[in-house]
Amino acid sequence: MRNSNFIHRRHSLRLLTVAMVAGLRGSTVAAEPIADADGYLFSYFKGNGEDGLHLAWSPDGLVWESLNADQPLTSPAVGGKLMRDPSIVRGPDGVYHMVWSSGWADLGFGYSSSKDLIHWSEHRFLPVNEKIAGAKNTWAPDLFYDADTQQFVMAYATTIPGRFPKTDAGGDQNHRLYWVMTRDFVTFSEPALALDPGYNCIDGTIVAMNGGLTMIYKDERPGQKKLHAVATTGLGKSWTKSTAPILERDWVEGPTVLKVGDVWRLYFDCYNDGHFGAAESSDGIHWRDITESLKMPHGVRHGTAFAVPASILQPLRELTGR
Repeated sequence: MRNSNFIHRRHSLRLLTVAMVAGLRGSTVAAEPIADADGYLFSYFKGNGEDGLHLAWSPDGLVWESLNADQPLTSPAVGGKLMRDPSIVRGPDGVYHMVWSSGWADLGFGYSSSKDLIHWSEHRFLPVNEKIAGAKNTWAPDLFYDADTQQFVMAYATTIPGRFPKTDAGGDQNHRLYWVMTRDFVTFSEPALALDPGYNCIDGTIVAMNGGLTMIYKDERPGQKKLHAVATTGLGKSWTKSTAPILERDWVEGPTVLKVGDVWRLYFDCYNDGHFGAAESSDGIHWRDITESLKMPHGVRHGTAFAVPASILQPLRELTGR
């Protein structure tokens, strides 16, 4: 099944952008430093994730506008044929890599790559849990590039009944966070436990900050549903222990972190209330809720916020008329 994208689906946009798109198809996007970003993108899904990838853009990380609200840039073609939780990371060679939840009970997740975020490679299914006896699912893969070890890390939530028997009671899911690693998206490490806080947890996202790594995740226990953070000095080292949520706001999930200037922005899905939320921090430790200042397109569900150079942002805006 071929991947769908804007130019295949929108005849009117195709007529306006044939020359531009033809040029992009033959080009290679070189890696550029983006410490001083030209703008920010937010990858997200809508509904149940059945239609595909959506992007919103922002000049400041607070006011976001959808680039393709009506049509996805690429549509799910593997696993359970969903594209939930799209996580996108730019590799050191300038290529963007994306992983996503492909189904509620899949034993792996979807993968695709792109040089320009417009044209996407054929979707592949990465069966990371295929050989894990009893594994029930593979939820919300989060992609992170670890510069110290020069490899990509994919963290995800999985329930394996009997693995953590003390917390098996009280529901049909008892998630912990696992991860696999790769340098080329062809060969992968064996799945390993990334984090066990001692209770059901999902939606872990990793960010490099404060000279080490921080993981923000969701406490999935009944009556909790808040975000926690743990830190480590490096990949594979021990995590600190979270003693309290980082925000009082509950019924939130799908966190993603973005550096905007000198501050960190944390975005999260207030799924019980049907809107997105945000918090801000100057030190990556103490967070202040700024949800009232955030403007997100209608229907946004969780994904990834990331900085982009003008060479990526401008063609996307021109293609979509934004």
